[in-house]
Amino acid sequence: MGGNGNAGGRSPRCIALVGPQGSGKTSLFEAILARAGATPEGAEARKTVGDTSPEAKNHGMSVESNVASFEYLGDRFTALDFPGSIEFQFDGTAALPACDTAVVVCEADEKKLYALQSVLKSLEAAKIPHFLFINKIDKAGGNIAELLSTMQPASGLPLVLRQVPIQEGGAVSGFVDLALERAFVYRPHAPSELIDIPNDLAQFEAEQRFSMLEKLADYDDALMEQLLSDSVPSRDQIFADLVTEFKRCQICPVFFGSAEAGHGIGRLLKALRHESPFVTETAERLGLGAAKSAAYVVKTIQTSHAGKLSLARVLAGQFADGGAVYSASGEERISGVFSVSGPDIKKRGPAEAGEVAAFGKLEGVHTGEAISGEKGFAAPVDPVQPPKPVYALAIAVGDRKDEIKLTSALAKLIDEDPALSLHQDRETGEMVLWGQGEMHLRVALEKLARRFGVKAETRRRQIPYRETIRKSVEVRGRHKKQSGGHGQFGDVLVEIRPQPRGEGFAFTEVVTGGAVPRNYFGAVEAGVRDYLSGGPLGFPVVDVAVTLKDGSYHTVDSSDQAFRLAGRLAMVEGMPKCQPVLLEPVAAVSISVPTEATAKVNGMISARRGQILGFDARPGWTAWDTIEAHIPEAEIHDLIIELRSATAGAGHFKAEFDHLIELSGRVADQIVAERSQQRSA
Repeated sequence: MGGNGNAGGRSPRCIALVGPQGSGKTSLFEAILARAGATPEGAEARKTVGDTSPEAKNHGMSVESNVASFEYLGDRFTALDFPGSIEFQFDGTAALPACDTAVVVCEADEKKLYALQSVLKSLEAAKIPHFLFINKIDKAGGNIAELLSTMQPASGLPLVLRQVPIQEGGAVSGFVDLALERAFVYRPHAPSELIDIPNDLAQFEAEQRFSMLEKLADYDDALMEQLLSDSVPSRDQIFADLVTEFKRCQICPVFFGSAEAGHGIGRLLKALRHESPFVTETAERLGLGAAKSAAYVVKTIQTSHAGKLSLARVLAGQFADGGAVYSASGEERISGVFSVSGPDIKKRGPAEAGEVAAFGKLEGVHTGEAISGEKGFAAPVDPVQPPKPVYALAIAVGDRKDEIKLTSALAKLIDEDPALSLHQDRETGEMVLWGQGEMHLRVALEKLARRFGVKAETRRRQIPYRETIRKSVEVRGRHKKQSGGHGQFGDVLVEIRPQPRGEGFAFTEVVTGGAVPRNYFGAVEAGVRDYLSGGPLGFPVVDVAVTLKDGSYHTVDSSDQAFRLAGRLAMVEGMPKCQPVLLEPVAAVSISVPTEATAKVNGMISARRGQILGFDARPGWTAWDTIEAHIPEAEIHDLIIELRSATAGAGHFKAEFDHLIELSGRVADQIVAERSQQRSA
């Protein structure tokens, strides 16, 4: 973004800021921009670029990515600040593969360790080099080495401490850089000042520096030999090891500071400048190293003036206004190239490798896709898929003529945020909006009203209950009508009987002697099927077999329509006598939670009429369990809310329909009564 070309021959880097909700990512985002001179320094400049949307301000949290570019010591960067809430995390998940480096922002708070573990796991799986930045260090107490020991189980990589704090009066006033062996004291919203290493810290600094070198030596035999022989490695060698092992995702370096006070920002920026991979290395990681022209779409933005914009990281080549772009959906042409900085979108020149820019009117291109200017381009990886939805609301507008406006607006929101989805339930007629939680849908509804002028009403979605029968009956259905001219006559004798669960509907005939002509068999079956859409309890009927056994006909008055009505009448007469019973849909649910919450979640499942099938340690995760259960779909509606409350926002689940089960008693009576009211309304 900004101008073209590479400052000093070094392509621009793309940095992601990620971490648990409330850890201070956006504050760090603003502090980095201020220290780099892109915005004014100081507390009064906060929130000038990040979290500027009304929804973010209303809820006091990031609900979408923040984007801005800056220069630091001649190098150019784009920073992407991603939401920390698990409900909005896909905004970052889809974009992360295109980033060179991630800065994981966290606090010295044990309650957030499990949320931190989730973030680190995703970065480790994607092999994205990442630093850990312990924020709010001015409010943290205790020994930094002990703190790191507490945090280590959350990381699959060794946490390598790069600094130790200088403390005065119980507060952190500066740091000693373990690689440089230099000490600095903080200055509010200004670069730190170089000082001598305090005498009382010298031994601790030496111990922690040796610990850092030991961790580096695990991946460098030459360094290990030096340490064993008490040789002192050179500073250049140490930095070379730090850079190499960081880029290979063998270690996770740890820095600390205070974004709010502007502490530790310069040291972090220097690490990003000297140690982050360049775009060529990121393209290699994505399998696009050989591409002459490639970009990765990190976000889709729907604007009122420029229409759809595809925010993309250019990985190779150049993308210009009017240029052809090839994707999975075919060929399109860029209609404008734009820079994005917070809420500001401005037209700019061609985008070069390493830069992040927005391309206009690529209607067939979606978030998480790779695109190219090369005809016949085939992306080596599939787009990142959004997580399964866990929360739903039926959505509607008061005036039916606004339904087209609603669906059009929702389509744009879903294009921006693929973690949302819309489902039209044919049975209930409801439009159901699915997402990642209550807040996720609340923000979507607020955007609908503010950006598209659509005020939608929501309610709890209807559960797709079914009904079946327990008893067999034989019943006659007769339709006879005479009103001048040809009359209508159809007469059938049918047997209605239950089928095993899951067998569905079956229709057979055993008519003898031509009591019902063969050409009317299909009409009788159609009449029976007409009835099955709503049985005696008001729900679709399943697992029922009907056999046509006998009947009679009239050579003049019988017809397909007459026998169709006779078949339906037989069902109307017979089904209430078959001991109808309500069937409730049950989902197979897989819940992943920290082990300390397992007992609480087991109680939660039982309270929701669920059946626990078992639980086991979550593979590859320290102190996590996966619980398998069957839970009625009616009890899953707000499960995610209670689950996240019980696990400090870290727990999640997947659910899929598994089977139908008979439901009787007070709960069933209430459901049937509500259905009756709906049908009579």
